[in-house]
Amino acid sequence: MNHAIHYTIFPKNPAAHLYGVTLTVAEPDLGGQVFSLPAWIPGSYMIREFAKNIVQITATCGRKKVSLEKIDKHTWLAAPCDGPLTLEYEVYAWDLSVRTAHLDQLHGFFNGTSVFLRVQGQEEIEHVVDIQPPQGDEFAKWRVATAMTRLKAKRYGFGTYQAANYDELIDHPVEMGTFLLATFKAWGVQHDVVFTGKVPNLDIDRITADLQKICEAQIALFEPRTRRAPMDRYVFMTMVVSDGYGGLEHRASTALICSRGDLPVKGKHDMSEGYRTFLGLCSHEYFHTWNVKRIKPAAFAPYELSAESYTPLLWLFEGFTSYYDDLILVRSGVIDEATYLKLIAKTVNGVLRGSGRTKQSVAESSFDAWVKYYRQDENATNAVVSYYTKGSLVGLALDLMIRAETNGGKSLDDVMRALWQKYGRDFYDGGGRGVTEEEVDALFDSVTGLKLKRVLDRWVRGTEDLPLAKLLAPFGVTLTDERSRTRAALGMRTVRDGNDCKVGTIFEASAAQKAGLSVGDIIIAIDGLRVNGSNIDALLSRYRLGDRFAIHAFRRDELMTFDARMAVSDFPNVVITLDAKPANNSSLRSGWLKRK
Repeated sequence: MNHAIHYTIFPKNPAAHLYGVTLTVAEPDLGGQVFSLPAWIPGSYMIREFAKNIVQITATCGRKKVSLEKIDKHTWLAAPCDGPLTLEYEVYAWDLSVRTAHLDQLHGFFNGTSVFLRVQGQEEIEHVVDIQPPQGDEFAKWRVATAMTRLKAKRYGFGTYQAANYDELIDHPVEMGTFLLATFKAWGVQHDVVFTGKVPNLDIDRITADLQKICEAQIALFEPRTRRAPMDRYVFMTMVVSDGYGGLEHRASTALICSRGDLPVKGKHDMSEGYRTFLGLCSHEYFHTWNVKRIKPAAFAPYELSAESYTPLLWLFEGFTSYYDDLILVRSGVIDEATYLKLIAKTVNGVLRGSGRTKQSVAESSFDAWVKYYRQDENATNAVVSYYTKGSLVGLALDLMIRAETNGGKSLDDVMRALWQKYGRDFYDGGGRGVTEEEVDALFDSVTGLKLKRVLDRWVRGTEDLPLAKLLAPFGVTLTDERSRTRAALGMRTVRDGNDCKVGTIFEASAAQKAGLSVGDIIIAIDGLRVNGSNIDALLSRYRLGDRFAIHAFRRDELMTFDARMAVSDFPNVVITLDAKPANNSSLRSGWLKRK
């Protein structure tokens, strides 16, 4: 313990959004100790430069101040010191997201990647953190929520916590404040549910009951015999805002943001779309407990947090997780089969509406996440495919194919369990390692007994559309495209900007693109009739296929006129339905959609 890396963190000035951090190294490098802060956080594949939020930093050796030289954008070198070396620094925390840190008079939240400097060369020894409360009577009721192991702290209390190494330290986010707390057990493991923010009449009992079903279904998927979860305790921590959505996975917790209107109200028992979306988000991040936190691509074992880590496998780790998040909802009984098929149809329509899918494979999208998917511009729909959404459809297609060709004997579930057993189960105990693309291909073949390399080349490393209608048919499920090829459209999406109508997306080869409109144009009139943020669809609905009309718009501060002509809308309108009386496929469908 004496040689552990010691941190103290406290809300130094909530009104100024400043955390104070003290870091003590008992035995610093005698040649000069190097410290660094990660440039990105696992699960969010974009360089974010967290070090920019360090406001000031000093170093002392005993009582003597020592020089601290910044040698690059996120790295510092302390002068040689033969005794305990202490750094004191402030971190500005005003990003209300799941990725960084936030602090005000209402609550505090942080990820370790934003606040804990790494002691280079000593990452593998024990790390101890003293989490202290803010000063003042108004903070007397604040508590702490984290999955980090308590050392000298009461349950949900301030005090000391410990992590085996730096990687574990930064994988346990912390929420503090006067949050709402509920608990449930999934196969004997405690799960805490934390909500920060005002939510009148929140039906917390319904949430915990639904989450229990979801968590138990996922544990049983990976460990059907033992029902053993890979953690001793799990924490769902949710920041509730007026309008927001997002989540980030960790090894024993998840940080979430959701809209207040998405959460269930006491006495109302309908399944709103918002609540279903929230449960899907929880399911997604919980599935990551296995798929990406323990089963990892080789490029993430270990993480290189100072620069981009490239992998072509995010279609498996994010895409397959996106496939299972809603599938688990139907298997656990939270939603019905018809609702689930509508969710698949929505995903199919979203993928088919972007021509980027014909130019970029999901493997390429995975590799380029750092510069394309996470840095999308106005042309993204025409240039990029999502490894989340198309990746989920690849998971669906492979699951259906495997089940059909083995007559229900094997499925994607078996592949996920094999990945877990071989690469994930013992990862944090030193027995696991990252998986390569070649090993994924081989595992599909060995588990299923099928030769799937050519299929993976076409669906994962190629750009062809997936034959979902054909694959769904043996399961008594019909996919039809009900698009009307006589429907007129301009082929663009607009967004409301105050009371203005702004062009948000221009689809490739659309009538809008041919007319010369661009993303960012402010449309002010159509054929002399004023356009505002809410009436453009009604105005355009009066024009038929082939009609010509003038569009007046501002580009920057210059007024322009465009000659537009209504063209055929080729947007897909996929509908997926259950056959009323499936012939010989009831067992196939049951095995796919029902919990075993």
